[in-house]
Amino acid sequence: MEIAALITAFVTIFVVIDPIGLAPMFVAITKGTDAGHRRMVALRSCAIAAVLLTLFGLFGESVLGFVGISMPAFRISGGILLFLTALEMLFERRTQRRKGQATSANDPSVFPLATPLIAGPGAIATMILLTGQADGVSELIAVHLVMLAVVALVLLFFLAAPLMERALGDTGINVVTRLLGMLLAALSVQFVLDGLAGFGLSAATG
Repeated sequence: MEIAALITAFVTIFVVIDPIGLAPMFVAITKGTDAGHRRMVALRSCAIAAVLLTLFGLFGESVLGFVGISMPAFRISGGILLFLTALEMLFERRTQRRKGQATSANDPSVFPLATPLIAGPGAIATMILLTGQADGVSELIAVHLVMLAVVALVLLFFLAAPLMERALGDTGINVVTRLLGMLLAALSVQFVLDGLAGFGLSAATG
């Protein structure tokens, strides 16, 4: 795989996943938890996201087709789940649930961090597209290595989240949480609209 193609793949995956944008999201979602639990959540979410993206990169649309799920339907379901997360952030329900010791019942590493924030419909679709363009096993491996590099950057930003939290303070975090909740709500609606467009309902996006 040529260097230019690797750079293009890296930039594409980086922009879609957006590690920089996920960092304040991680701070908001894990607010009120201790440093050890936050590191565990960061490692687990990135590991799960890497596995999911690898799975979809290797098997592509056949994974969804195996269980009878189309990519547009996947986008719609991801948008709905993300919208519920946005509501919790806007009304501080997540913060209230995370006061005290965190348990597996409110562990955000799988949802919403690993999916749909890191390995969301956009990232999955990107992996399917890039691996579909790969010519041979070596290029297929190269695409997955690029993806793993981006996920490693996500982990670095997550681990640096306490510095961001101290810089913003409680008031700053509350403001960022609500702003990101609004952005997440808009993003979730866009996921749903993209899914509807995939079903041929293009008027819904107009």
